[in-house]
Amino acid sequence: MHKLEIVADQDSVWGHLRASAEAAAREEPHLASQLNAVILSHHDLAAALSFQIARKLGDEELRAMTVREVCMAAFKAEPGIVAAAEADLQAVAERDPAIKTLLQPFLYFKGFQALQASRVAHWLWGQSRETLAFHFQSRISELFQIDIHPGARLGSGLFLDHGTGIVIGETAVVGDEVSMLHGVTLGGTGAERGDRHPKIGRGVLLGAGAKVLGNIVVGDYAKVASGSVVLKPVPTGCTVAGVPARLVNCPTDAAPARTMDHTLADIVYDFVI
Repeated sequence: MHKLEIVADQDSVWGHLRASAEAAAREEPHLASQLNAVILSHHDLAAALSFQIARKLGDEELRAMTVREVCMAAFKAEPGIVAAAEADLQAVAERDPAIKTLLQPFLYFKGFQALQASRVAHWLWGQSRETLAFHFQSRISELFQIDIHPGARLGSGLFLDHGTGIVIGETAVVGDEVSMLHGVTLGGTGAERGDRHPKIGRGVLLGAGAKVLGNIVVGDYAKVASGSVVLKPVPTGCTVAGVPARLVNCPTDAAPARTMDHTLADIVYDFVI
């Protein structure tokens, strides 16, 4: 399986990103100014990430400099946000065979960028700055077609492949090392208030167009097949598919989010979960 060789520490990730930017600037002089502004002029990942989020989300209502100040305040108060971004970059490097360097997700992949901006929005939500958090959410949705409520809790090492059409509700929880494709919904089942959204365990793979609805648990290392509608809990390590979703394999792949293996077993169980 394709994998970029990156040592799992922040200096190495930042070093890899800078080296890739330097090489790209030499190979494509038309982008040298952009690469310098976004990456090469900064001293660490936090500074570059704050600049990247700001240049994407800044507009006439909330200037890029202000967005960057908010990001840097969030990073200072909660260093885990930057650590999560590093883990997300590692996840893309490990799971996406299309990328050549970390430069691609950092500059161009809307799944990665939406995640990082959403982490800042979640920090604002926790500081009771709900109006600004909603502003971030709105801009993220407009720019990336990914709608993540600022109240949602997101783990690290996440991979949003393609990203378009992903919706994550307010009380949803997404564990570490999860992979999800475009069109995934982690939603509610009605107009009820309170804790109403799914809880996704560690290492889960959510296929394209999968809908997980209600305050239900998808167990660690489970797999939800593309196009499935999940309305009941999914056991740890199992695969579900269909509308409504049924068990098709249990146990499944030991690490489906890492292998990105979307294949299904030949034998389908005859009961609904």
